[in-house]
Amino acid sequence: MKSLKMLLRFAIVGGLILLLLIPLFLIRSVITERSAYREEAYSRVAESRAGTQRVVGPVRVVPWSKRQQVEVVDAQGNKKTELQTTQGYWLQPPATLQVSGELLPSQRSVGLFKVPVYSWNGQLKATFSEDDYPEHDGTTYGEAYIALGVSDARGLVGTPNLRVDGQQVKLLPGVAGASALGRGLHAPIAGVARSGGTLAASSVELELQLDGSRSLSVVPVGDDNQIALRSSWPHPSFAGAFLPNERRVDAQGFDARWAVSSLASDAQQRLHEGDDLDAQAVQVSLVDPVDTYTQADRASKYGVLFVVLTFVGFILFELIKSLRIHPLQYLMVGLALAIFFLLLISLSEHIAFWQAYLVSALACIGLQAVYLANVLGHWKRGLGFAAMLTVLYGALYGLLVSENNALLMGSLLLFVILALAMWVTRRVDWYALAEQK
Repeated sequence: MKSLKMLLRFAIVGGLILLLLIPLFLIRSVITERSAYREEAYSRVAESRAGTQRVVGPVRVVPWSKRQQVEVVDAQGNKKTELQTTQGYWLQPPATLQVSGELLPSQRSVGLFKVPVYSWNGQLKATFSEDDYPEHDGTTYGEAYIALGVSDARGLVGTPNLRVDGQQVKLLPGVAGASALGRGLHAPIAGVARSGGTLAASSVELELQLDGSRSLSVVPVGDDNQIALRSSWPHPSFAGAFLPNERRVDAQGFDARWAVSSLASDAQQRLHEGDDLDAQAVQVSLVDPVDTYTQADRASKYGVLFVVLTFVGFILFELIKSLRIHPLQYLMVGLALAIFFLLLISLSEHIAFWQAYLVSALACIGLQAVYLANVLGHWKRGLGFAAMLTVLYGALYGLLVSENNALLMGSLLLFVILALAMWVTRRVDWYALAEQK
């Protein structure tokens, strides 16, 4: 009968652990919700200023049209011949493409959230080789133009400076049908015969100031591409199809260089086929070195472990010291453990994450030290549990700041805790304890 009472005690504690999953789940929902609010802040900045930017080109574009007789079948099933006109665009990537410039970073505040933005002072230089156009019956070529793809043209500040073979050329909005480039600018140039002919070799230089937020991408559409980007932002994230060949990242900022050949990239093929070019871009993002919501979410995943370890300690006290702890007292301590994560996410929106973690941990440890000193019948026992919680919070912070070794450290922590529990209870006669209850 007494063994059944002990089993019932364990069942009650297990039920309390399951009950505490509800506040822990709600706290994780709050973290997800706050993270969504931050994404809304990014979207608001993108809508009012400029979003992430992608630059493609410059490339040379030649529109063409072809008229031909086509046999069609009408609604009555009769065959007839119609004269149809097909339109398209021929695109010539540059032989060499050099992209350079500095990203001048700043931040825009939207409520509690800060969104990283930049102004890019970009310089683009491209050379184009001579190219021949085959002559086909019924095909005519229009006037060639230089096209530059910019994903969000609202970010253009002032008028870009375009020179073709050293001569100033006026830029016009849009890319005149070259859909593979997305949005952007174009400038008509002479040099193409109306029916076949040759497009002469030329060089293009472009200077522009482009505002954007969060990230800048450059698509290496040339045969030989040299890309160099620098900034005073000390926390870049390099992504895209190619990582920098050379890079320097320190407290003063970053300097990154890419050398990409068309032999290694599908950008030209995607350009001709009109496919998405994002997959072939090089990208640099201005990121926050400490993502408070990601860190808080990772921390909350260990909430159940905190509750289980604390409750196991209580059970050992009950059995070994013959101390009675009411289930409501279990619940109060479990809620105090859960509230730590809510304090952490709310404070980290106003102060540095490590400061928020320290304040939240000290508040919860102090609260439980005072409470447990009375629950366990002696202040030394309350301090002992407070010391145990201090070790747990310290270990959790180590897991958060050492993301690459989190699995190893977590596994070692669980092993040490289990080994310690087994060592403390190695001589406990559980049957005798059950008979005493």
